[in-house]
Amino acid sequence: MIDYRRELNSEQLRVVMEPGGPLLVIAGAGSGKTRTLTHRVARLIETGVPPERIVLATFTNKAARTMLARVREIAAVPTERLWGGTFHHLSHRILRGNAGLLGYPANFSIIDAEDARQMIASCIAASGIDVKGDRFPKADVLGDIISLSANTDTGLDAILPARYSHLQDRFEKIREVARRYEARKREVGVMDFDDLLVQARRLLREFPEVASRYAERFLHILVDEYQDTNMLQADIVDLLAARHRNLMVVGDDSQSIYSFRGADFRNILHFPERYKDCRIFKLETNYRSTPEILHLANLCIVRNDRQFHKVLKAVRDRGIRPVVVPTRNVLQQADFVAQRILELHRSGLSLREIAVLYRAHYHSMEVQMELVRRGIPFEIRSGIRFFEQAHIKDVTAHLRILLNPLDEIAWKRVLGLYPRIGRATAEKAWKFLRANPGLPEALRGEKFLSCAGKGAAPGLAACSSTLQRLLAKRSEGKVSALVDAILDEGYRGLMQERFTDYLSREDDIHQLASFSDRYASLEDFLGELALLANTDEGEGEDEGDDGPDRVTLSTIHQAKGLEWTAVLMVWCAEGMLPLARALKEAEGEEEERRLFYVAATRAKDQLYLCYPACTYAREVGYAPVSPSRFIRELTLSSPDRSAPPYEEWVLFEE
Repeated sequence: MIDYRRELNSEQLRVVMEPGGPLLVIAGAGSGKTRTLTHRVARLIETGVPPERIVLATFTNKAARTMLARVREIAAVPTERLWGGTFHHLSHRILRGNAGLLGYPANFSIIDAEDARQMIASCIAASGIDVKGDRFPKADVLGDIISLSANTDTGLDAILPARYSHLQDRFEKIREVARRYEARKREVGVMDFDDLLVQARRLLREFPEVASRYAERFLHILVDEYQDTNMLQADIVDLLAARHRNLMVVGDDSQSIYSFRGADFRNILHFPERYKDCRIFKLETNYRSTPEILHLANLCIVRNDRQFHKVLKAVRDRGIRPVVVPTRNVLQQADFVAQRILELHRSGLSLREIAVLYRAHYHSMEVQMELVRRGIPFEIRSGIRFFEQAHIKDVTAHLRILLNPLDEIAWKRVLGLYPRIGRATAEKAWKFLRANPGLPEALRGEKFLSCAGKGAAPGLAACSSTLQRLLAKRSEGKVSALVDAILDEGYRGLMQERFTDYLSREDDIHQLASFSDRYASLEDFLGELALLANTDEGEGEDEGDDGPDRVTLSTIHQAKGLEWTAVLMVWCAEGMLPLARALKEAEGEEEERRLFYVAATRAKDQLYLCYPACTYAREVGYAPVSPSRFIRELTLSSPDRSAPPYEEWVLFEE
């Protein structure tokens, strides 16, 4: 028998010992929700509930494996019969025995993202659409659009104007490709990843006998990270819980930050409305952070109107107060971050216990450069290094040609961006340019255009015109003007076709342009980038038991669920956190505030909130920067005066 009173605190114990019914557990950051869930499952099995009549739904396979392993450990029972796994895994199990009802073969296949991309590409071709000539979105972009439509349970006619307004004039063609894609999947008996949810819900809705069979089978259903569910997942859960209504959902509304990929905040917020008899529990005892950090976290989220109010309480002793770090500019911000990391490391803290968090990937650019200069190893959880991203390399390839007309790699990369120019045409054009190295003379002649066949000639002509205009603009002396021209000459449109996150990528390029103004010449700028790109990041690393000892750089989205001893947040400035673009969206400010909350609650011992006092904007020159409204709000009383203002700041002084 498990001694639950010894293993759990009073908040967790009340949840674990509940007999049943609909339960909503609001689990604050660091409050032991995994411990609560696993002990709840163990308790159900201990009281005689057969494992095969329990469902434990998680968001990642890793979370499922961790929870099931803990149940086996604490309850000393096999968990193979328990229905544990991701929503997609559980939906797959349900579909596998019932696919025939939906018109799929019993042995239907599941295709991955690359298979789906290839199938969509074939549907585009079958529709007679010329992707490059018609400026039509590429297959992976169209796949993301179709996926978002599925996960938000929203038609393409609503998705396009809301998220992809630049593609509205192609709506009919996009709808035709989507229709062909759906028909093609059925024809060959396959489902993509999103279909597992879509078809599972359809099965349970359209075939009551199937829904009744599973609803009768499952006595208890437990859902982790409920704040991240989309409408499909919430509906599936409701259908499975309809008979016994023993549904326990666990989540933190204050950590709902994934609306961009279809998560619906309303699922957790409206749970008490859908289940009028539900009992609400709160896990507010935090085992991660110091009281000072939790005081800040409690204050920073209190101004959100739509939330379940909670107050995180620390079990740890008092520690170091959070630090606000106003710096002169972004370079000093990066300098402070690097210097503080070195000081923490010298004091005995491993680099893997330190994280630098930010709202958008381009916010890390100066920090990355400073860490490279100082030889501080780091890893990036938010993607690849800033200067190694495809769109950044596309732009710098144009610049490299201006500097060195014999740069073969840059030429072939740039040529490949233009309509219908494949490898053969690019190779032929390159051989001509190598034999005629003078720019712009080589680009002006008819011989250059004759390198391409009839289909690729317009693309080669556009490439020639773009580079000739860039050559003329180079005489102005500013690299940023060249970067702007590359965007305006067609690369902005190309990004819209190739990337669903083109707005973020355009932000990256604008940041690159501003950064380039620090250099006196194109040679200096590209030379600096080359040195950074070729730095050996592995040199001098401490390969301990837990892998390389590196600082973590991450967007806040990628940092959710993780923790570090010391967290340095950069660009805590108005327009950056909250991100100006996000404020234009419905309920954008509240989600941005939740992002700030998530970032703050990643810190165990030390938290630094950094922002530059001024920044360089090419349109207006140097301009002052305001600290984030989320920092300024901390110095005010809460709206209902339930919490005092934060008056215990430590300010960094040079």
